[in-house]
Amino acid sequence: KTLGAGLALSVAATSVSAETLRVVTDPSFVPFEMMDQETGEMIGFDMEVIAAVAERAGFDYDLNTMDFNGIIPALQAGNVDIAIAGITITEERGEIVDFSDPYYDSGLRILVRSGADMDDMSDLEGKKIGTKIGSTSYDYLMKSLDDDDGVTPYPGSSDMYMALMSRAIDAVFYDAPNVGYFASTKGKGKVEAVGPLYEGQQYGIALKKGSQWVGPVNEALAEIKEDGTYKTIYEKWF
Repeated sequence: KTLGAGLALSVAATSVSAETLRVVTDPSFVPFEMMDQETGEMIGFDMEVIAAVAERAGFDYDLNTMDFNGIIPALQAGNVDIAIAGITITEERGEIVDFSDPYYDSGLRILVRSGADMDDMSDLEGKKIGTKIGSTSYDYLMKSLDDDDGVTPYPGSSDMYMALMSRAIDAVFYDAPNVGYFASTKGKGKVEAVGPLYEGQQYGIALKKGSQWVGPVNEALAEIKEDGTYKTIYEKWF
C-alpha cells in the first residue's frame, strides 16, 4: 500500500517538473501544419508528430507560429527551443541549429498548369517560377538555372499557388509533399506535379544548438516508428 502511494507521488512529481519548451512552426505548410479554420488550432502531420514526441521525451510545450524564414534565426537567437515545420536538414543549417534524426523523406517538385508542356528543370529556364522565400527550393533554382530572372519568391505557399492558377507565373517549384497535396485538393484538375524528384531531402526537428533534448527527441522518434504511432499519423495525412 505504502509502495503504491510512493509511486503515485513520484509520478506526480515528474509530471509537475516536465519542462515547458517553446515550439514553433510555420502557419501554412500543408499537410504538415495548417490552421483548422473551425477551431483555430494548428493541425497536420508535424503537429501530431511533435505531440507524440513530446509525450515520450517528457516535455510540455507552448506552440507558436511564425514565417518559415524566421524560424532558424529564432532558434539561433535562443528565442525558441524547438521547431518542426518540414525543415530540410542541410549542412548550413546544421552549423547554427541541432537537428534530430530525419523523420520524413522529401524532395522538390515542379508544379504546372494542367497540359503545360514543361516537365523538367531545363523547361524552367527564363520562365516565371514561384517558390518560397528562405526555402531550399529557392536556393536550388538559383544554383540550377542560368536564366533565373523570372524566379519570384513568395512569402506563403498559397500565394504562389494562386499566382500559378491565375497565370501570373508559369510554374511553382517547391517541396514535393506540399505540391502533391495542393494538386490533389484545391488544384485538382487544374494543376499537375511533373518531372522527377529533385534533391532528395530529409526533414528533421530543429533544436537550439547544444540542446539537451536532442537525445530524448531521437529516442522518442525511434519509439513512435517502432510502435506504429508514426505509421498511423503518416497514413492519416498522406
